[in-house]
Amino acid sequence: MEPGSRDRADEGAEAEWRSGVGVAGAEAGADPLPGMFARAPVVFAALSGPDHLLQGANQAFFETVGGERGRDALGREMLGRPVGDAVPELVPQGLLSLLDSVYLQGRPIVTSNVAVLLGSVGAGRLRYFDISLEPRRDQDGRVQGIAFLGVDVTRQRAAHKLAAEQQALLEQIARDAPLAEVLDGMCRAIEKLSPHVLSSVLLLDESGTRLLHGAAPSLPDFYNEAIDGCEIGPREGSCGTAAYRREMVVVNEIATDPLWTDYRELAGQAGLAACWSSPVMSSTGELLGTFAMYHRTPRPLREEDLDLSIVFTRTAALAIERHRTEIARHRAHEREHTLSSDLEFVLRTSTAVSEEARYPQNLQRLAQLAVPTLGPVCVIDVLEDGRVRRVAVALAAGLPDRAAALLAAGASAHASDGASDRSSAHASAHTEDGPVGRVLATGRTEVSRAAPGAGWRELGLDITGRICVPLTARGHTFGALTVVATADRPLGPRTIVLAEELARTAAAGAETTRQHAQRARLAHDLQAGLLLAALPDVPGVRLAASYRPAGEGLDIGGDFYDIFPLPGDRWGLVIGDVCGRGAHAATTTALVRNTARAVAPLLPTPGAVADAVNAALLARPDSDESFVTLIYAELRREHGVHGEPAGVAVSMVRAGHPPPVLHRADGTVYAPSPSGELLGVSPEPELVMESFTLRSGDHLVLVTDGILEARDPAGTFFGEERLVSALRPTAGAADARRILDALTDAVDGFTGGLTDDDQAALVVVAE
Repeated sequence: MEPGSRDRADEGAEAEWRSGVGVAGAEAGADPLPGMFARAPVVFAALSGPDHLLQGANQAFFETVGGERGRDALGREMLGRPVGDAVPELVPQGLLSLLDSVYLQGRPIVTSNVAVLLGSVGAGRLRYFDISLEPRRDQDGRVQGIAFLGVDVTRQRAAHKLAAEQQALLEQIARDAPLAEVLDGMCRAIEKLSPHVLSSVLLLDESGTRLLHGAAPSLPDFYNEAIDGCEIGPREGSCGTAAYRREMVVVNEIATDPLWTDYRELAGQAGLAACWSSPVMSSTGELLGTFAMYHRTPRPLREEDLDLSIVFTRTAALAIERHRTEIARHRAHEREHTLSSDLEFVLRTSTAVSEEARYPQNLQRLAQLAVPTLGPVCVIDVLEDGRVRRVAVALAAGLPDRAAALLAAGASAHASDGASDRSSAHASAHTEDGPVGRVLATGRTEVSRAAPGAGWRELGLDITGRICVPLTARGHTFGALTVVATADRPLGPRTIVLAEELARTAAAGAETTRQHAQRARLAHDLQAGLLLAALPDVPGVRLAASYRPAGEGLDIGGDFYDIFPLPGDRWGLVIGDVCGRGAHAATTTALVRNTARAVAPLLPTPGAVADAVNAALLARPDSDESFVTLIYAELRREHGVHGEPAGVAVSMVRAGHPPPVLHRADGTVYAPSPSGELLGVSPEPELVMESFTLRSGDHLVLVTDGILEARDPAGTFFGEERLVSALRPTAGAADARRILDALTDAVDGFTGGLTDDDQAALVVVAE
C-alpha cells in the first residue's frame, strides 16, 4: 500500500462518527445496471494505543466483520480488545503491519481495491475495500490511536466487470454477429463473472408453445438435446414455467421442487441441483425465450445473481430482437422482390394485351405471354352464343407442333375432362363434369391435381395438375384460362395467384388502374405497420399525429414517428425521415424504431439513444444507403411542492432533422434543440441535447421535411415562416387535433392538396 492524503469525504465521515450520528453510504447515481450501485456500506472504527484496541465502531463495521451486536463468534465483547484479537483473520493479511506503520510514523495511508478475506477458514467472504488509516492525535499532537475508514467497493468492482462484458456483447449485436455467437458469448461471460454458474438460453419456436436450444456451452450435450423443444407449461421445470408465467422462476433445490418432477432424473444425470430462469421479453412485451442460471449444489438466489440475470436477460432480448429484425428485413426484401417481379410480369402482359386491339388476337397474345412463366402450356376458351370456343393455344419451346392443333380442336374434350371423344368445337358451355364448364358457370377458379385426357396426352409431358381461372368483366364470366403443371414445374400458390391476376387483366380494360390501386394499398399496409396503430395516453400531454404519403402512395415512404413508455414514468418520442423509399426504407425504419425502443430503457440520455441508432445504421451491410434524420426526445411529467402537476420536462436531440416549433401559451415561438448531424454517416455524430419544460397550454410541433418543402404551383416552398404563421392562431389551445388540423389545412391550401413527398407531423400539447 502507498501512503496517500486524506480527503474531505474522510474528514466529514469521521466527524459524523465522532458525533455519534449513523453514517449511510452515498446514494449512487442512475445506472442502467439496476441494483448494481446500491448504497455502499461505510465502516468506521477507532483504535487506541500501540496494541490497536478497538475503542469504538459503527454498526456497519460489526456487520462487515461478522460481529453480532458487537460480539465475536464466541459471544465475547469486541470493544476494548486489540483488533487483531477481535478480528483474528485480519492478522495474516498484513493489516496490523499497516496499523503499526501509521501509529509509529504518524502518516496516513490511503489505498484502493484492497482484497480482504472475512470470516472463518472455509466460510470466508472475499470483499474489496477502499481504506483510509488516519492517525488520531491528542492536544499536543502525539499519536494516540488510529481512525479506520473503509468503503466496501465489491459490488462496484463487479459492476465494472459486468459492464465491460455487456459492452462487448452489445458491440457484437451492433455489428450483426450471428445470434448463436452472441448468445454463446453471453453465457461464457456470465460463467466467467460467476464461476459456479452454468447458463443457458432457450428460444421460443414459431408456434409459441415450445422452447428451442439457443446456447448452453457448459451444460452436457445430452441435457441440451433432451430439453431442446421442451413444452411451455405450469410445471415444466424452471424454463418452461418461466415462459408460461412470464416471470422469473427460482428453484433453489431441484431434487425437491415439484416444478421439476418430469425433469428431475435428467437434471440428476447432468449434476444440476438449482436453477433460476427468467423470461426474455421484447420491448413490446412479447416472449422471446428464457435465460437460465444453473448450480451444481442447492443454493438460494443472491443479489449479485439477480443483477446478472437482469442485465443478461435484457442483453439476450436485444440480441434476439435484432436477429428477428434482420430476418424480417431479409424476408421483406425477398417478398418485395418477388412481388415486384410478379407485378412487372402482370403489368407487362396486360399492357401488351391492351395494345392488341383485335379480338381474339389479344387473347392469343395473353396465352403466349403466360408461357413459360405460368407453365409449359396455356389455352383460353370463351363462351360465344352459348357455346365454348377455344380461341388461343400457346406451347413452350420444344413441344411438337401437332400438339397445338390437337389442343385447338379439343375444346369439347377439355370441357368434359376427357370423358367424351367428341372433337366438336361447339360443346355445351355448361358441361357440369368439365372444369371449363364449371368455371364458366360459377365464375370461380378450379384447381385439379389430376392430369387431363384427350389431346393433352400427346404433349409428352409429365402433367401433374392444372388450374382453370375465369375471365370476368363487369360481373360476367365470358371465358376461362387454363394452365397445366408438370413434375418439374409444380402448381404452387404463386402460380395460382399469377394466373388469376393475368385472367383479370385480360378481362378488365382498366387493369392498369387496378394494379396501381393494389400497389398503393400494399404500400399503405406496409407503411401502417411502421407507424403506431393508435397514439398512447401519455400523462401530462395530449397528442395528435398524421402521416400522408406522396402522390398516389404507390411506394413505401421513409417518414415515421413513434411514442413509447420508458422506466421511471418517462416516455420516448421519435420522429424521423429515412433516406429512400420502398423495401429499403421500410427495413431501415423498422431498424431505427426497434433499436430506439430496445436501447432507450438501458441508456441514460437521448444523445446515447441517438448514438445507438447511429451505430445500428452503420452496422448494416448497406450502411452507405441508410441515412436518417431524427429527433429523439424523452418526456417526464413534473410535479410541484404539493404534488400538483407542474409541466412536462423535455430532453431532446436533433440529428439533421427540421427543427421543432415550441409555441408557448402566451404566443411566443422558438425552435429548440440545436441541429446535429444526420445519422448513418459518421461513427460519432455531433449531437447537442437541449432541455426545456412544457407548461400548461404550450405546444411542441414536430414535422418532417415533406411539410416544409411542400410547393405551391409556382414552386415556392411552404417553409418555416408559414409553419409558424399557421400555428399562431392556436396559441393556448388545448386540443392537439385542432392544432394539427390548422397545420395540415395550411399546407393543403398552399399546395392545392398535392405533394411530391411524404408528410408526417406530431403535436404535443401540455395539459
